[in-house]
Amino acid sequence: MKKEKQKKKEAEENNKKKQIQVEEEKDEKEEGGSYWLPIGLCLGISIGTAIGSATNNIALWLPMGISIGLCLGIAFSGDKDDNE
Repeated sequence: MKKEKQKKKEAEENNKKKQIQVEEEKDEKEEGGSYWLPIGLCLGISIGTAIGSATNNIALWLPMGISIGLCLGIAFSGDKDDNE
């Protein structure tokens, strides 16, 4: 009886450890996607500033560059596996 209870406890602990590992792996995958967002933002600011200064209209092109950069950052940070 004691051995059976001990085996059940060990099995429950192993299941909990596996669940924690799976959750940690999911968190790592979610965190990896935010890598491209700031890069896209910086590129958008740079491009918007360059076009804005060339056309003498920074007030228009800086927000345009930011929005384009954010869109590119989100597009690049998307999941590699679209089948899931």
